[in-house]
Amino acid sequence: MKKKSQRRFAREKVLQALYAFQINGEGLSKHTDAMVIEIHSENDRDFARKLINRVVANISELNKKIQAKVSNWEVERIAVMDKILLRMGLAEILFFEDIPPKVTINEIIEISKEFSTANSGKFINGILDSILTDLKKDGTLNKVGRGLVDNKNSAE
Repeated sequence: MKKKSQRRFAREKVLQALYAFQINGEGLSKHTDAMVIEIHSENDRDFARKLINRVVANISELNKKIQAKVSNWEVERIAVMDKILLRMGLAEILFFEDIPPKVTINEIIEISKEFSTANSGKFINGILDSILTDLKKDGTLNKVGRGLVDNKNSAE
């Protein structure tokens, strides 16, 4: 079995903290502390805390963007794990300027294979890719650095 990257491990801990928070409805800092303590790298711990905080602070905005892509389907009816993974992926795309969107989407899909259903990866990919397309089209995707945004003029 292939060894997981530290960043993927951090994302999995974020998922677990957000899931515990979703189920309990309180104690975000307690859940965060319990999960991020297992992350060895200080940079990855900071990333995990920032991702958790961005998801929770922007949950309404994230839900609205997700809802816009799931026509005739209520956000509340999406499986809890899938909903959390979608929020995490979308938060990374929107608020983490230095992480390429395709990396985010691939990581979230891989995590879904371990923590959600067999069809979750396809569902999550479809939603996040559609939102990413809209952000690019609207010119509201805020990414910096080499390779962060697909550009037809850039050399592949």
